[in-house]
Amino acid sequence: MDQFEIVRLGHKGDGITAQGLFVPNTLPGEIVEGTEENGRVQGARIVTPSADRVRPGCRHAKFCGGCAMQHASDDFVARWKVGFVEAALKNQGIAVDLGPISTSPERSRRRAVFHGRRTKKGTMVGLHARASDSLVEVPDCILMVPEIMEAYAALSRLVEIGGSRRGEMDITVISTDTGLDISVTNGKPLDLDMQVELGRFVRDLNLSRLSWNGEALAGEAQPYLTFGKAHVVPAPGAFLQATAEGQAVLIALMRKAVAGADRVIDLFSGSGTFSLPISEHAEVHAVEGVSDMLEALMKGWRQAPGLKAVTVETRDLYRQPVREDELNAFDAAIIDPPRPGALAQCGEIAKSHLKTVGFVSCNPITFARDAKLLIEAGFEIDWIVPVDQFRWSPHVEIAACFKRA
Repeated sequence: MDQFEIVRLGHKGDGITAQGLFVPNTLPGEIVEGTEENGRVQGARIVTPSADRVRPGCRHAKFCGGCAMQHASDDFVARWKVGFVEAALKNQGIAVDLGPISTSPERSRRRAVFHGRRTKKGTMVGLHARASDSLVEVPDCILMVPEIMEAYAALSRLVEIGGSRRGEMDITVISTDTGLDISVTNGKPLDLDMQVELGRFVRDLNLSRLSWNGEALAGEAQPYLTFGKAHVVPAPGAFLQATAEGQAVLIALMRKAVAGADRVIDLFSGSGTFSLPISEHAEVHAVEGVSDMLEALMKGWRQAPGLKAVTVETRDLYRQPVREDELNAFDAAIIDPPRPGALAQCGEIAKSHLKTVGFVSCNPITFARDAKLLIEAGFEIDWIVPVDQFRWSPHVEIAACFKRA
């Protein structure tokens, strides 16, 4: 066997040697022993550990693909994620001081996507192993909120009722303010016997809602999430901020970014995470490509007291970004795009008369690219804060405020 030194981490958290070989579950400065094979060090054994190495708190960490960084200290992970943001900005020629990172605690993830399949011996429910289709059962996961893990063992019943040995079921579990909301996709087509069994499942677990292949079947209460003063019932399996703690931080930062604005446009608004809290003080126009999300937003707005006017528009912001002349009707914008970023939309913002933009991003690389475009148009970064809702993963979010004189 040969020895290798880990010189840095890749963007997925794998250690990388001086020879460019990948070694998972390692840290910079460590010496490992193993065999080079297909660009990786196979069978790696740590000879000299890093001072930042810690014992993973979860017994599933070695095999489960849900977490990539449990072997590193919290301080190391925070420094690494801040450094990732700084490097992405530096690559675009942007130098700016970052605010302190805000990290969600363990047992805080409120949305999980488990996978289930039937086997010769019964059923399996779990998460995929890293870079693999293999399932790993995770009954003692310390990432998810306790409410989700208390229901974990019962999820095998869903696979027994409607799973297949020919493929996997996806089981999205969301912890809402009124209980668990479960959405199953890739399940067998419903028949009468299945509906009866699923009804018993809902009652036994006291679920807020159960949806099957996109169809809401039954529930003990309306599942809702709280955005400011509004209660929003999300579409089955809908996107939401990963943790309640992270959501609170991002809402507070976007309130700060657009403070004093009378009219705000919220681009990639989703179900109203920012639109509804901001509407407590400003009129808001929410733009989103998924109509179900906007329907949920508007229903929540209508039922909430004391909010200013909110309007919505279903629009594909990649193919049809809001134009500069449309943007000129607003005092400020909030933008929260998916991982590909929002280059076309930021191009329209750059040409507009907007002077304030609150920006939330889950991808430092595309954020830096889009930020450069805004800066070249006369914006400056007023402040920028890393937000880590994806504890022990390679992912980090960014909240920023852009101002133009």
